[in-house]
Amino acid sequence: MKKILDLISEEVEKAFAEAGYDAELGRVTLSNRPDLCEYQCNGAMAGAKKYHKAPLMIAQEVAEKLGGSSVLSEVSAAAPGFLNMKVKEDFAAAYLREMAESDKFGLEMPAEPKRIVIDYGGANVAKPLHVGHLRPAIIGESIKRICRYAGHTVIGDVHLGDWGTQMGLICMELQKRSPELVYFDESYTGAYPKEPPFTVSDLGVIYPAASQRAKEDPAFKQAALEATVKIQQGVPGYLALWRHIMDVSLPDLKKNYAALDVFFDLWKGESDAKPLIPEMVEDMKRSGLAHESEGALVVDVKEETDTKEIPPCIILKSDGAALYATTDLATIKDRMQNFHADAMIYLADKRQEMHFLQVFRCARKTGLVNENTELVHIPFGTMNGKDGKPFKTREGGVMRLESLIDEINEEMLKKIRENAETKGYEIAADEARTTARVVGLAALKYGDLSNQASKDYIFDMDRFTSFEGDTGPYILYTMVRIKSILAKYAEQGGELTDAVIRNASNDSEKSLMLELAKFNAVIEAAYEELAPHRICAYIYDIANAFNRFYHETKILTEEDNTKRAGWIALLKLTKDVLEVCIELLGFSAPERM
Repeated sequence: MKKILDLISEEVEKAFAEAGYDAELGRVTLSNRPDLCEYQCNGAMAGAKKYHKAPLMIAQEVAEKLGGSSVLSEVSAAAPGFLNMKVKEDFAAAYLREMAESDKFGLEMPAEPKRIVIDYGGANVAKPLHVGHLRPAIIGESIKRICRYAGHTVIGDVHLGDWGTQMGLICMELQKRSPELVYFDESYTGAYPKEPPFTVSDLGVIYPAASQRAKEDPAFKQAALEATVKIQQGVPGYLALWRHIMDVSLPDLKKNYAALDVFFDLWKGESDAKPLIPEMVEDMKRSGLAHESEGALVVDVKEETDTKEIPPCIILKSDGAALYATTDLATIKDRMQNFHADAMIYLADKRQEMHFLQVFRCARKTGLVNENTELVHIPFGTMNGKDGKPFKTREGGVMRLESLIDEINEEMLKKIRENAETKGYEIAADEARTTARVVGLAALKYGDLSNQASKDYIFDMDRFTSFEGDTGPYILYTMVRIKSILAKYAEQGGELTDAVIRNASNDSEKSLMLELAKFNAVIEAAYEELAPHRICAYIYDIANAFNRFYHETKILTEEDNTKRAGWIALLKLTKDVLEVCIELLGFSAPERM
């Protein structure tokens, strides 16, 4: 199904051609003066120089050709050469009826779907998720859903940090506390215990203690680095402890991600890339692309067109140890071999832009990816407190993610109870808590996703949880209102299946219809730009348009059954579109608030 702007543009392009001008000049855009018109075309000004004619004269000639249009109800030329237009009510209604009857509201599917891997978790095993993990999780989850909805095969990979120094730190702290454990006896040859010598709660104490000790004691830090090497070299006792850490940590990580409605297809980590590294390194050496520099093995990635210094990509340190770049490159190799990825998308802090520039260039230069494989880094900014600094607890520490979720849920619970009291209805404790979790998640996700990913933003609990303004709760409150109207219509004996969208009978109804008609263009842009904030802006506009229509129209008390049924059909489409959009953003709506 064509986008509505394309259909209107075709009409105007035809008129330009009939008037003797290039059809390409007839490209239509949304009006930047909605008080004057719905759509506009500036092609006459672009054509003025070529045709040596005043742009207003060109616009007037084209407007005359559009006099009998089946698409446009009003067309006028305005100085210095704008074409201002409104579409016919029957054209808009027919377009929405086709949307309502089409799969995915008529969104066109790609002729050649891609296989896309999205790397968007980045959690470190043995460390609790904190607020710094929020943005990659929810932005990546939304992008995954958008790409799937757009018709592509998408694989979401958490890409765990499971092979780093934190593992060695935990082993050494454990040895300090329990030196008698068999894992540290390198002469031990028996089977290691099946049950881990710690719980997830223990790890929550052990790791911070080890991290602090390493800052104060250089010998302890060195021992932790050596323990990390022992894990990576497969020393049995240390490898057994590593497996215990994984077994204890993963269920806790999955639980916390699930609380965000974030789900991964793959739970791979840096350790999964390890077996691929030796062969990859040898291939780089044989090709002559990898060479020694100050004892390290590097690949030069600077290009002649670079205007700033781009350091070489370090493959192995002077002691032979692998780095993040090494495991990232081996992971790319794995994704090409096992998933034949057409595109790989990475969600990572914008401070890692140089890292990904080096890795992507190295992957291309060494032939790890095909010529047409897309490698994309989506850099995200930080979530800051009201002081403009990275978000902290009241005590100044890094806030655990589950604590932030609990706080926002409690705030929503308070507001939901207050709203029920104001509206004069009772809400059961279980329902109130369930609703608070649903709305709290919407507040959290919408508050983040409504910002462009690369920008920092201020986390404002009061604003994010408000039922008014550009917030998740406002969107859900609008949806609950629509659901309530549809339910009452059904209680009155109305059949939703019999309701058909009809020509708009007032301006607010038409405005809502034209907002809904943007769906295909918005989803297409959100996919092409990997930009969930596009969908947030769209549903906010829909919510505003619906609420204007709602306040100006007595929907359920309208005596004209045909007119009332038409409005109900429009509301059902509005609800359906909003439901798809919030699903793409990663949250849902309750039945009442």
